[in-house]
Amino acid sequence: MSLEAFFHPRSIALIGATEREGSVGRAIWENLRPFCGAVFPVNAKRAEVFGVEAFPDVASLPEAPDLVIIVTPAPTVPQLVEEAGAAGVKAVVVISAGFKEVGAEGAELERRVLEAAKRHGVRLIGPNCLGLMNPHAGLNASFASSVARPGRVAFLSQSGALCTAILDWSHEQHVGFSAFVSTGAMTDVGWADLIRHFGDDPRTESIVMYMESVGGDAAAFLKAARDVAARKPIVVIKVGRTAEASKAAASHTGAMTGSDAVLDAALRQSGVLRVDTIEELFDMAEVLAKQPLPTGRRLAIVTNAGGPGALATDALVLGKGVLAELSAKTLMELNAALPSCWSHSNPVDVLGDADAARFAKALRIVAKDDNVDGVLAILTPQAMTHPAEIAREVAAIANEHAKPLLASWMGAQSVQEGRGLLNAAGVPTYDYPDEAALAFVRMREHRLRLFWLSETQNAYAEDDGVELAVVGGLIDAVLKSGRTLLTEMEAKQVLFAAGIPIVETRVAYDEEAAVAAAEALGFPVVVKLLSPTITHKSDCGGVQLNLLNAAAVRQAWRLIREQVTQLHGIREFEGVTVQPMVTLKGTELILGASTDAQFGPVLLFGAGGTLVEVFQDRALALPPLNHALARRWMEQTRIAKALHGVRGQPPVDLKALDAVLVKFARLVQHERRIVELDINPLLATSKGVLALDARIVVRALMARPVLR
Repeated sequence: MSLEAFFHPRSIALIGATEREGSVGRAIWENLRPFCGAVFPVNAKRAEVFGVEAFPDVASLPEAPDLVIIVTPAPTVPQLVEEAGAAGVKAVVVISAGFKEVGAEGAELERRVLEAAKRHGVRLIGPNCLGLMNPHAGLNASFASSVARPGRVAFLSQSGALCTAILDWSHEQHVGFSAFVSTGAMTDVGWADLIRHFGDDPRTESIVMYMESVGGDAAAFLKAARDVAARKPIVVIKVGRTAEASKAAASHTGAMTGSDAVLDAALRQSGVLRVDTIEELFDMAEVLAKQPLPTGRRLAIVTNAGGPGALATDALVLGKGVLAELSAKTLMELNAALPSCWSHSNPVDVLGDADAARFAKALRIVAKDDNVDGVLAILTPQAMTHPAEIAREVAAIANEHAKPLLASWMGAQSVQEGRGLLNAAGVPTYDYPDEAALAFVRMREHRLRLFWLSETQNAYAEDDGVELAVVGGLIDAVLKSGRTLLTEMEAKQVLFAAGIPIVETRVAYDEEAAVAAAEALGFPVVVKLLSPTITHKSDCGGVQLNLLNAAAVRQAWRLIREQVTQLHGIREFEGVTVQPMVTLKGTELILGASTDAQFGPVLLFGAGGTLVEVFQDRALALPPLNHALARRWMEQTRIAKALHGVRGQPPVDLKALDAVLVKFARLVQHERRIVELDINPLLATSKGVLALDARIVVRALMARPVLR
């Protein structure tokens, strides 16, 4: 249902309007006075409020208002929402606190509020919120002390206190908003609803969000973000990066994922840019709306002082940007245009006595270099410098090419006019050059996230949705037996059915069968523990490698049985598995999946083997994947460099590895009973990819949102 009534109401009723000084009801009433539509005070105990006729309830109003704002105590709210809905109201903002944040009694009140709203088709923002503003419509339906300036940024926040602080800051910084929304508890209207509304709002160019939690419907949030982010930048600051990771699960994968890391992956694939500070939040909203995105990581810096150029360079490189290497043609043109003692490299130091013409000429030469993806102009005020004149030249250059142009006009009063000229021309300005360089890095990151978004949409489109019937049958059998942990053999059968190459493996329940299996497969072989419960076989001596003959196999059988019995008891020993000793040289990887409470299946890729937790080299992604996403996912890890061949080792078969990752993602996406899945090690070689060991935990099917 549309949220238009919240932001463009023709009439408003304030339940709890009062003249009592210091009250929320009075603050909101006073903020609503400039509103051009009808505003009705509702107060059962007063005949009028500030000389305006008051009504005892919504049913007594001369018309059903478009928007109702409730500020009365929490116990009264369920009935008031019921009455508003019965009167035909479709939008309610509940300012009142005292709901689930205070415990079970408040949670029950909140449940009743939502129930009443749904019964009548009412959309509800809150409870426990500051309210909302639409500066373009003169609407301040909040108890903030001032109204936001009109602008092109929609600001959404779960923290009402932060809203008031941002509001104060925005006035000092001359930042305007298309809307200002305190979401409160998000009992009904959530992130997805607001993203979609402002995605369609012609006055909104970008959406910025202060997020404390994703809320109850993560799937809807991600879907809305994917639908809007390609058209309008969505920038998020999410608190909680340093919170403890989610409870460790039994597998390597479960132990190495945490909710914040999962959110990072989800935001990346949805095209949402995540930042670390409030300042960045609004900086990026501005720059993404004003400037084209860079096609690469290479930044050129033109400055009239060496030190600031060095500061920008450090920030750029530490942020994984690249200092552009200027072409021979560019260097030749700069030599002709600049004094002989210029820096002769990037950063291009045009020297402290540079006038507007010299600065502009150097900037134009650098900007047209094909090796340059973006340009940063830095100016420090010096006796010979005219900041405003140089700013006019830079502003003119901004429209001459399709590369991002940023500026750092350092100083205070002497550069104020120049900053104003640049900002008016759509060139974002920064107090310090390192901030500007970081903004360029973030712009590049946003472009990459739009790539992730595009390919994620493609992956959904390419997915045929075919159920893996053989896999389903295997899992059915395991669950019917009363188990949730698959044996190694069963796990490998699941992988094979999903199209993932496995090393041939045979089960042996006694010593003679182990020898027979080894002889059939051919020496050397690997013998591993077969146990219904023991996950990490190496920890109890349950993996014996490079066995060259039958005697070695017999010895391995006895050793594994003895050590497992001593450590865990004979019941944990069912036998062994036997597989060929893979002698191909390659790279050991881990490929895993676990289930996040909010986002569903989460994929993990990284360096594998017995030291997987030690190296902690891994990256996360969400299904579905296609080949482009699989490759970009791999490139996020340090081990990715080894996959291209190092120290005489040939590169691995990357196309085969891509295919395995795509099939793996399809498996966990469609078989939702898989709770955890580890392939460790996954051996990647120049000849292909092999799953050498696997562990799978399953559960009975439970309803879970599908991220579509």
